[in-house]
Order: sequence, then structure tokens, then C-alpha cells
Amino acid sequence: MFRKPYSECCSGSPSPLPEKKWKTGKIFSGNGFVAAAIKPNVLLLRVERGRTVRRRSDVGDGKGRVGYGSGKAREVPEAIRKATEQARKSLIRVPLREGRTLHHDIESHYGAGHVIVRTAPQGAGIIAGGPMRAIFEALGVKDVVAKSVGTSNPHNMIKATFEALTHVVSPRSVAARRGKKVSEILGRRDGVDAKE
Repeated sequence: MFRKPYSECCSGSPSPLPEKKWKTGKIFSGNGFVAAAIKPNVLLLRVERGRTVRRRSDVGDGKGRVGYGSGKAREVPEAIRKATEQARKSLIRVPLREGRTLHHDIESHYGAGHVIVRTAPQGAGIIAGGPMRAIFEALGVKDVVAKSVGTSNPHNMIKATFEALTHVVSPRSVAARRGKKVSEILGRRDGVDAKE
């Protein structure tokens, strides 16, 4: 057997360790919804009768509505279908600024999952790791910066992200609740004084 010299096969810097890839498979479904199957791994449960597959999925319309769900079945497509149905039942509406980012920064946690979600300037893109990226893509956010500083457990990351998204409010809703004008709520923005 012919072997290459060490200098030919192993020259240069060593290859980095493989990174944990979060794969999101986009499935375009009816009624204008986009379903993304969040699958960091296939969770197989061994039981007496065989195996059971568990999958997570999130659904969004790309215009400010998103939901998440989890499904369990013997076959992978059936588990994804159940997760997608549960996600459609748990849709929430998130107000977006200019249709591309959130109105304000927010920090939230669920269990050991702790996330920080911040607005971003135009052109920044979705800077988020793990299953949070799939949530923002389904939501229709184009510019956001998100960081998970807690656990890397996808269940808690997803629930902490949704907990943060439920607390996002628009200046218009705050002004209506307080009985003021939007310009009074925003105050100085972009170097222009609020009209009084």
C-alpha cells in the first residue's frame, strides 16, 4: 500500500472540529404559511413495538406571525405533520418595524434558556444561532441580532425566544394604551424633536 509523505497529506493548519449544524428544512405549505422543520437530530425513542420519532417544527407567514410545535409518531413525515399542526394552533403576532426588524431590544428566559434579542440596522441580516434562526426566518424578520446565553437545549431556546417575542410591542399600541400620540411616546428620534 502506497502512503503519502507527511508533508503532502498533513501540511498547513489542522482542520477545525466539525461544527454542530442546525438544519432547517423549509416546506412551503398552503394558506401562505412556511413550515420549517427544526431538526438538530432525529430523536428516536425505542419502545417494545419498535421506534418512535419526535420532531420540532415552527410555522410562520413571513409577515409577523409565527408558532411552534412538537410532534411524535412512528414515521418522520407523520411527526412533522403533527408538529406543523400544533404550530399552526399556537400562532402569535409580532409587530415589526418597517417590516424587517423588531421595535425594541428584549431579554427573556424560559427554564435554563436565556436569550437576548436586539434590533439591527438595515442590511445586517439574521445573526442568530441554533433554532432561533429558523424562528426569525419564518417570522419574516430580515435584520436581527440574537444571542442565547443560557442552555443549548433547543426546547428551552425556542420557548425562551417565543417568550421574548410575545413581549414585543409597537409604539402605536403603547400610545393607544396611554392615550397619547406616537410622537410623544418616541420623543427624540433621528435628531427631530417630538411635537408637543
